[in-house]
Amino acid sequence: MEEQQNKAIQELNEVIQSAIRTMEQSKAQIFEIAESAKMEGYNLKRELDMVVEEVKLVIETYDQYERKYKLMRMRLSEVSKNFHLYSEKDIRDAYEETNQILIDLRLTSERERYLRKRRDELSIRLKNLERTIAKAESLMSQIGVVLGYLQGDIARMTLELESAKDGHLFGLRIIEAQEEERKRVAREIHDGPAQSMANVVLRAELADRMMSQGNIEQAKVELRDLKSLVRSSLSDVRRIIYDLRPMALDDLGLVPALRRFIEAYGDSKEFEIDFRIFGLEERLPSSMEVAIYRLVQESINNISKHAKAKHVTVHLEFKPLKILIKIVDDGIGFAEAELKKGSRFGLMGMRERVKLLDGEIQIISAPNQGTKILIEIPLPLEKS
Repeated sequence: MEEQQNKAIQELNEVIQSAIRTMEQSKAQIFEIAESAKMEGYNLKRELDMVVEEVKLVIETYDQYERKYKLMRMRLSEVSKNFHLYSEKDIRDAYEETNQILIDLRLTSERERYLRKRRDELSIRLKNLERTIAKAESLMSQIGVVLGYLQGDIARMTLELESAKDGHLFGLRIIEAQEEERKRVAREIHDGPAQSMANVVLRAELADRMMSQGNIEQAKVELRDLKSLVRSSLSDVRRIIYDLRPMALDDLGLVPALRRFIEAYGDSKEFEIDFRIFGLEERLPSSMEVAIYRLVQESINNISKHAKAKHVTVHLEFKPLKILIKIVDDGIGFAEAELKKGSRFGLMGMRERVKLLDGEIQIISAPNQGTKILIEIPLPLEKS
């Protein structure tokens, strides 16, 4: 009997492993499709920009030909009225020049129609590609959630959370939160540094073309702009890295990292933050410093998104056996029934984070009465 159970478990594990491999292959294929679509989209965007510029030039050329044609019509009219004053050659030249301008005018008009049609086709293709990319990214995110479940140690997680209500939902929230964070970072990189780098390539090509044409001064202007663009991209990359893991947290500790984070919010003038430290400041275990930093960060972000507060107080108190955190805002608050219903996902995530630290959290709020968050986290006897 035991042998049959072991065999069944082994067969089930093989099925799961096979499913994981298939999904990983599918995810890789979808990623290749998305990357190929992005590259095609980049090329289409370049072509579309070139066509748009060419349309402008063609319209300008058409206007010039049209003005010339009007002038030549006036000249022909004058020649026709006073033909005895002009030689046969003058009359023939006037007619030939007018006819040539008319031909150029028609060719330019035809060129404009073709370019406009091409521009519209490229715009439609670009929109279709953007939809394809969005679908591919959504599919990769969904597959990532499923893979997270299959690859994770579900048995261990179940044992750790068996005493918690809705433990399986918490596991899902963790994986979903990870995927959302990855999507956020990917979006930030795509909309920030990736776009800037694409612009750098275009501007570099433009500068190279100017150099080859001997337009040195204009090329220098482009290179100066290019330098500024690269600095801006570098700043975006550093900001994204800092959001993922503040360097000050590892180098200087919890309190300096929090000060920098809060000062950055203060610079935005969104609301005032009163940050104070009580007790003897000390370094904590790395994992605990990260957790406390994220708790404060999540609180401030929640206040920014929902509270409409004018003033926020953040107090951190070091005690011999525990650390106390108090965060108070004067915002619009909310009914406690909302928290019980689970509609405040950010606060629910904070509860789970505090629970993992064996701490306690109390959230006090009422409509138009602001919100107060009190957190108490025990310190380990031996700090590392």
